[in-house]
Parts: sequence; structure tokens; C-alpha cells
Amino acid sequence: MPLPTQTSALLKVARKLAEDLAADAILLLTETELDWDELKQHIPLTKLLVVARNKKVHDSLRLRGDVTVLDIDPGPSPTQELMSMALLEAIASEKLPTGAHVVALYNGIGVEVDMPEPIDSISLIHLGEHLERLSAQDLRGLDTQVPLEVLRAVVDMAAEIGREGREGQPVGTMFVVGDTKKVLAMSRPLNFNPFRGYSPEERDVRDRRVREQIKDIAQLEGAIIIRRDGIAEAACMYIDAPAEGITLSRGLGTRHWAGAAISKKTKAIGIAVSQSSGSVRIFQDGQVMLQIEPFLRPMIWRKFDMDGDADAG
Repeated sequence: MPLPTQTSALLKVARKLAEDLAADAILLLTETELDWDELKQHIPLTKLLVVARNKKVHDSLRLRGDVTVLDIDPGPSPTQELMSMALLEAIASEKLPTGAHVVALYNGIGVEVDMPEPIDSISLIHLGEHLERLSAQDLRGLDTQVPLEVLRAVVDMAAEIGREGREGQPVGTMFVVGDTKKVLAMSRPLNFNPFRGYSPEERDVRDRRVREQIKDIAQLEGAIIIRRDGIAEAACMYIDAPAEGITLSRGLGTRHWAGAAISKKTKAIGIAVSQSSGSVRIFQDGQVMLQIEPFLRPMIWRKFDMDGDADAG
């Protein structure tokens, strides 16, 4: 089926923008199947990154092999949130550098889930130089038995808490991942356990809906303990691990000392979010192994209309 006239016109505009502005990539968010052979006549596939909301479209693109498909769970996310997830994944998987310039094509008009629409919008996105995200390669450098998928889910959640806070207020919290039996033996509850009574599926941090709920729980005092399989086990836990033999930078508070201590006394990974700065520190064997700073200027959006006038988005 040929591309809609509107989509073809936008593809031509996107290519011209990418050439004139020396953009690093063209990001295409599609809700429908497209004629990819026709599409590549408008845009070089070497510059194209694709996110498909439809799983069938995603899988068929994977089989083609000549299109770079970003692996994210689109779910029911709003377009702008999905765009952010896609760009972060592109950086994490080293398909884009921080500070990249990206031309984005997408459907910007809200529609019913079962009534997908063709592409109708185009934006130019500058990824700020302060955009930082741990790559899979960074996390693989940790000598841990926690699966990479689980570790990334928790680290990403911690980074979002550090960047966003909750209800406009900064939030500090701590996660302890793995070696759960030993961690629980060195902890005591400060309050009721909000995870009690829920099924494992309802506590799995690999599910984005669960992560959103945990962000609310993170406002409570105490650590959140997560098993190596990604199941949230307990929250509001006081970590009672001795901190002897640990050296941390001046200015780090009790949350960071607890994260360092539990990571030294067990095989768990401690992940602390600073309430004051939003920084995320990852502890192993009593030391800070990795650190993520929050977004300072994460993205600047500019919208384009077909007359070529731009206004701030």
C-alpha cells in the first residue's frame, strides 16, 4: 500500500531538515504499517530510527534487518513520553550520542487506541549535553548476579525519581537489589509493607506500570528491597548493616552510607537517589561504582508546520 500523501510530504521535509541542520538521525514513531521500500526512497535507512507501537509491525521490521528498530515497551504512553523513552533508549544502546540533533516524525494528534493514524507532525529535538543514561555496557561492568534487564529497570526508575521527584517535590530514596534473604536479615521494618498481599506479577519492576506505582512508594521513609528476579519484596525498610571499612565522599548522607554498607556485607547492589541533587549512585562491595546526574536541560522541542514557520513547543 503506497504511503499517504501527507506522510510522503513530511518525509521529504524531514530529510531536508536533517541535511540542512546536519542532524544525527531521523526518529520515526509509527502506529501503522508503512511501505518501507517506498519510505527508503525518501529517507536513507542509515539515518533512520523506528519505534512501532504495534507489536506486529515491530516484529516485521525486525525480520527485515535493514531498519534500526528501538526496543521499548510503548504501552499506552503519550506521544511525548514515548519520544523521550525512544531517545533515551537510542543513547543507552549507543545508537545516538548525547548532545545529538534529531528530526522526529510522529502522530501528534490524540486518537483512539484502536484507530491509529498516519504521521502528521514533525519536530526538531536537541538532546542536551547533560543528558546522561547508563548504557548496557556500563551495567555489564558490575560483577553481579542480578540480571541486566532487572538492574536496568531499577536504575532507570531511580534516575526518573531523581529527575522528576514527585508532585513537584524532590525525592530521595534507596533500592537494594539481589541477595534478598541476607539483606532482609540485616533490615527491619519502619512501617507496614505496601507490597504485602500482591501477586508477583503486580510487583515486577520490569513492568512500567509497577515502576510508576513504586515511584509513589519511594516517598516513604526507608529502603525498597527488590529480588534478583525483579519482584519488589519490601519497602519502608531500615538497613542495619555496619559501615566499618567504608569511605565515601563528604556530603553524602545516611542513605548513601546504608547503600554502601549493605552492598559490602551482602552481594546486593545498592542504588541511592539523593534528595538534594537528584543524583543516582550505584554501590557494590561498599564503593560507588557508577553515578548518574539528573537532566539539567533534557530536551528542547521545536515544532514545524508545513509553511516552514517554527514555534516553541
